[in-house]
Amino acid sequence: MGLLDVKQEATEARLSGVTLPESGAWLATARADALARVKTMGLPHARDEYWKYTRPGTLTQADAPEAALYDTDEAPIFDGIERLNVVFVDGVFSAEESDDLTGEGLSIERLADIAQNDIHWAKELYGVLETKGQTPVQRPLAALNTALATDGVVIRVSGEVSKPVNLSYRHRDTTSDAALHHVVKLEEGAKVTLLENGPGAARFNQVLEVEVADKAEFHHVRAQGRDHERRNVTHIFARLGTESVFKSFTVTVNGVLTRNEAVLELTGDDAVAHVAGACVGDGEFHHDDTVFVTHNAVNCESRQVFKKVLRNGATGVFQGKILVQPDAQKTDGYQISQSLLLDDDSQFLAKPELEIYADDVACSHGSTSGAIDEEGLFYLRARGIPKDIATDLMTLAFLAEAVEEIESDELSDAIISRLESWLERRRG
Repeated sequence: MGLLDVKQEATEARLSGVTLPESGAWLATARADALARVKTMGLPHARDEYWKYTRPGTLTQADAPEAALYDTDEAPIFDGIERLNVVFVDGVFSAEESDDLTGEGLSIERLADIAQNDIHWAKELYGVLETKGQTPVQRPLAALNTALATDGVVIRVSGEVSKPVNLSYRHRDTTSDAALHHVVKLEEGAKVTLLENGPGAARFNQVLEVEVADKAEFHHVRAQGRDHERRNVTHIFARLGTESVFKSFTVTVNGVLTRNEAVLELTGDDAVAHVAGACVGDGEFHHDDTVFVTHNAVNCESRQVFKKVLRNGATGVFQGKILVQPDAQKTDGYQISQSLLLDDDSQFLAKPELEIYADDVACSHGSTSGAIDEEGLFYLRARGIPKDIATDLMTLAFLAEAVEEIESDELSDAIISRLESWLERRRG
């Protein structure tokens, strides 16, 4: 049986009995179009080019694999930061645990609340950026989300928002299967920071679509961790206008399977797009960052910075591409992916790509994988620092370039503190 037949059979089995959620006119059309895309593309298979390093079976099967809850007294990572907190429990908005969804310079609505409207401004974006992001690489799990997600937030930012908006995900059902779809629209000159933290569900499928208008700034910091047995796939689709800024950072410290996809398009001159990540994995841990950045305008800058620390058989994956279109002269594109392997059982699989059709560009990519620096380790141990603590210090130093992509010192300190705690718990 050929690959197309296998995918078609698996897709039909997954969608058997699935009905689209009831929606108003604009959303019903978006859902139907997305479901048609899924049926045409077929769900991902391990023989697909961009899934050859990550087996998608547990992400596409009908029922979510069970994931034990993580029992800890540790406070959520952003609890010490003044923010507007929006809570979802196993993929459903919790009004009791959330703050009042109002703030100066922004409006926040639930997808579930606007779903029955016949028209809404989110029509301009919901599923639109996801659809654009299906070319040239298909992303069927994102289309599946667009078709089936029943909750999420739609955020419109009209000014400079003083407090970050924190999407906090809580996992309380060991077999929960959640799909959240968020839409963020920044108007000209607007600025907002979006935080995300928590495990989401036993299996979590998320899409975040972001439009950054001219001279607007979007900052995104995400922490994935806590429940180790969780499985999740996330997608960010962003479109950047003239002189706009998009910066996203993700830290991951747990999870048996995580795949984070980012698809960014710079459509206005002088735009800046940075996407970065740091992860530390131990044992049954598979972490995949897949990034596609398209330069479609003049004098734009993009950075991809990813660092992974792996041990006890953990696996890290990076697939990153910079595509420079013919008119995107004076492009500055930078891509680096590195892994620190703390034993001989772990592995790092990388596929960096550049595709350039303009002649006045400065683009570079690099990927390295290696063991800890023995000379540096000896230097620290010679000054009385125990081996395990010295190893942790060097691990944090290795991750520093990625963490430095966060502009806020308060947020970067929170990330470093959580990494230190994770490493300390695993000493010995």
